[in-house]
Amino acid sequence: MSSKVRLYVDHPLGAGQTVPLDRDQAHYLFGVMRMGAGDGLSLFNGRDGEWHAEVAEAGKRGGSLRAVAQTRPLALPPDLWLLFAPIKKARTDFIVEKAAEMGARRICPVQTDFTNSDRIRQDRLQAHAVEAAEQCGGTFVPSVEGLEKLGALLDRWPAERRLMFCDEARVGQAVPDVAGPSGAQGGAGDGPWAILIGPEGGFSPAERERLHALPQAKVVSLGPRILRADTAAVAAMTLWQLRHGDWQADGEPSGQGPTAPGGRP
Repeated sequence: MSSKVRLYVDHPLGAGQTVPLDRDQAHYLFGVMRMGAGDGLSLFNGRDGEWHAEVAEAGKRGGSLRAVAQTRPLALPPDLWLLFAPIKKARTDFIVEKAAEMGARRICPVQTDFTNSDRIRQDRLQAHAVEAAEQCGGTFVPSVEGLEKLGALLDRWPAERRLMFCDEARVGQAVPDVAGPSGAQGGAGDGPWAILIGPEGGFSPAERERLHALPQAKVVSLGPRILRADTAAVAAMTLWQLRHGDWQADGEPSGQGPTAPGGRP
């Protein structure tokens, strides 16, 4: 019952469940993909896993699907947040897309002292996260939060959530084995984490001082060269996933079960 077409729907999924389609979804399935009544596809909603469904009704401006059987349960990524300062539109889109593909559970744009952009389109970025999940075969869609000042977020930082602070001032230093502040290491399920990527202009001295003093922070270098912000996000997530995430050297997934997403500060 595999299908090349995967569609995210904001609707409950269960055996025999009818799923209505909006105009854009109907256009995609029936106008672009040329699907018709009885054709099969895969559905997911970020809560109920992946389901095989069939087209029940096809129309130019709408239609409906019928969920038939679950093909995969919900698989949550590790409890990892990505914090980043928004940059140019296309590069911000790239960061959100790659964060969704690489297993972030929450994506948090933050405004730093040197952030170039003071606003984002949260709905548009959330749509990019949905599209990334559709393309990469995920059953979970990370939430994209509204833009918030970094200082305000740090004011209520959860005591249990470790923070991988990628400090460009450490360029040229060896890339560390990413461990917690106490040196604890582990695989998937190694507790809640976050990764912080700075803006194109770097962090201010005051921000760097505060982050270095944060008990939960693990200050790291990303190698011998200063990376663009979008490149740094991918590099940092790769390092973290290899050490703490659901990637395994033998190719066997070690993801977490269907538990509720981590709490928010």
